[in-house]
Amino acid sequence: MLLLRRLPAVPSGLRLISHHSVVGAGPEMGTLSQVDTPLPYNQMPGNWKRGWLELYRFWRKDGFHNIHYHMMENFQRFGPIYREALGIYDSVFIQLPEDAATLFHVEGLHPERLRVPPWYEYRDYRNRRYGVLLKKGEDWRSHRIALNREVLSMSAMSRFLPLLDSVGQDFVHRAHIQVERSGRGKWTADLTNELFRFALESVCYVLYGQRLGLLQDYIDPESQQFIDSVSLMFNTTAPMLYLPPSLLRKINSSIWKDHVRAWDAIFTHADRCIQQIYSSLRQQSDSTYSGVLSSLLLQDQMPLEDIKASVTELMAGGVDTTSMTLQWAMYELARTPSVQEKLRSEVIAARDASGKDLTALLKRIPLVKAALKETLRLHPVAITLQRYTQRDTVIRNYIIPQGTLVQVGLYAMGRNPDIFALPQRFSPERWLGGGPTHFRGLGFGFGPRQCIGRRIAEIEMQLFLIHILENFKIEINRMVDVGTTFNLILFPSKPIHLTLRPLK
Repeated sequence: MLLLRRLPAVPSGLRLISHHSVVGAGPEMGTLSQVDTPLPYNQMPGNWKRGWLELYRFWRKDGFHNIHYHMMENFQRFGPIYREALGIYDSVFIQLPEDAATLFHVEGLHPERLRVPPWYEYRDYRNRRYGVLLKKGEDWRSHRIALNREVLSMSAMSRFLPLLDSVGQDFVHRAHIQVERSGRGKWTADLTNELFRFALESVCYVLYGQRLGLLQDYIDPESQQFIDSVSLMFNTTAPMLYLPPSLLRKINSSIWKDHVRAWDAIFTHADRCIQQIYSSLRQQSDSTYSGVLSSLLLQDQMPLEDIKASVTELMAGGVDTTSMTLQWAMYELARTPSVQEKLRSEVIAARDASGKDLTALLKRIPLVKAALKETLRLHPVAITLQRYTQRDTVIRNYIIPQGTLVQVGLYAMGRNPDIFALPQRFSPERWLGGGPTHFRGLGFGFGPRQCIGRRIAEIEMQLFLIHILENFKIEINRMVDVGTTFNLILFPSKPIHLTLRPLK
């Protein structure tokens, strides 16, 4: 795996100012250094003058699947800030935590992150509403505030707990069945599909209040089509990130047609769930929590089509992301048995102290939470965190104009030895030892535009690891090193075969 060497010294003549500022802002935003004059945007190092030529070279080197390594090489070559143009994107890349802090300090009231052109193109093509993931401006803010109460608040967390816990228990039950079937007292498998099904079952239960039955041996055809459509949507998104989707739509390319077919099936599933929930709401006589969608419909604070669009985006974005993180977490724990045992001891002690109180249980597992944070440092789901600047900004003594796409290189940051000591080592304790963590753990984003499904994902993964650690020892051939490949999110470069061995 590519290691990040020490960053090269800043080129001669480029003095770094000791703080970062906003150009033209009032006193509350700071002022520029009186000593150093910021350099213009067009003097920033990088490959940005021939975007389409660079895209061609990028494609020839299979850069789409290796873009995280490509970024690390660029940071080695250009230093802690560089500019790059690839096709339709012209971006500034940063990786130091203090620069990320500067970026988010000026993200404004209506922050914007990377726009995903094929997702917009599909919605325009089918005349569908944008969900909160794609909205911007005051429309985004008002809907985001309404959704925050349902998915990010402490009261929302307490409602999710029993739902997600039951799915975790069912996964453990399924794993025990697989152990019995193996006849070898253990279950060895590539768990990619199993974890995908677990994640989809979890997020749909929270959002729609319904179980899809994905942890059974038999999956009904409608659910299987739903699974296949989510995978197809991700697979067809990546190739259209750097080429105009409108062009692919005009020529009716196979990628575009598959992308439309995938989203059509996803929204059809959402329509079906909404109809079922409407029927159940008319019959429901108690206050039993029946999911985010049901709660939003009862509140009647957002138009139906906006609710459907946002919930559908939450579902689509909450499957591969958590399933991949759990796979990497199990991989790292299997490679570090001593760390795994520490987590298991913590879980057992927390369970003894908490009994059936899930809220108390989750408060007593700091090392488990740190292990997930460490997993996201080494294997971030998204390789960058992005914002469009809301005003002219100075970072590393370069003026970055308003409206510029600035990307924080999360993969590169997590493997930079100047930021994390021994970055290749899986060490959850680094997040608990009192060392600097400010703007170093950005796996779920930051600020008002952080991942809206963050709490669902965190609880889902914490409960999953609790159940796995209570029931199984996770094993792997520790000599096997697995790299990563990019396909909208980071995936293992080859199958990871994990072994679950029952503790009892």
